[in-house]
Amino acid sequence: MFENSKIFGFERDFAGSLRCIPMITRQKLDMIGIKMTLRQWSRLSHEERSRLVDMPCQTQSEQDAYRAFVLDRIAARADEPVRYLGEQGLEEWQQSESMPQAVLTQAQTDLVAPPTSQQWAALTPLERFALIKLARSQHENENFVPALKEFGIL
Repeated sequence: MFENSKIFGFERDFAGSLRCIPMITRQKLDMIGIKMTLRQWSRLSHEERSRLVDMPCQTQSEQDAYRAFVLDRIAARADEPVRYLGEQGLEEWQQSESMPQAVLTQAQTDLVAPPTSQQWAALTPLERFALIKLARSQHENENFVPALKEFGIL
C-alpha cells in the first residue's frame, strides 16, 4: 500500500495504492491543462505515479517540468493521444471567497449542510478542489460526505 500524507483518507481505498489518480495529482494535471485518462495512468509504473503525486507544481517552472514529465510518460507508455483541457484561468478551487453552485447542489442532494462561507474560505486549495471534483463527478460523489467530514465541515 502506498502511504502518502498527500492522499486524503476518503480516497485511500482506491487511490492509496495508486491504482486510481489521487486528488493531488488530478489537481496538478488540471493546473497544467492535461486530462490524463485512467487507462494512461494505469500504464505508468508505480514509481512514475508516485513521482506525479510528489512532484511540485506551483511555480511556472515547476508546472513546465511537470507538464514535460507527463507528456513524456504518456508518449512512452500509452497508445493514445494526450487530451488537453480547455482554456485555463483562475479555477474555482483557487477562489476562497465564493463557493461553486455544484458544491451547494451536492450537499442538498446528500441532505447535509454545505460549508459556510467561513468554512469554505478556511479550506486548503486542494480541499476545495476535491469537493468541487466530487460534487461534479458522476461516479465518485459517494465520497462527498466523507470528504466533508474529513475536512471538518460535518
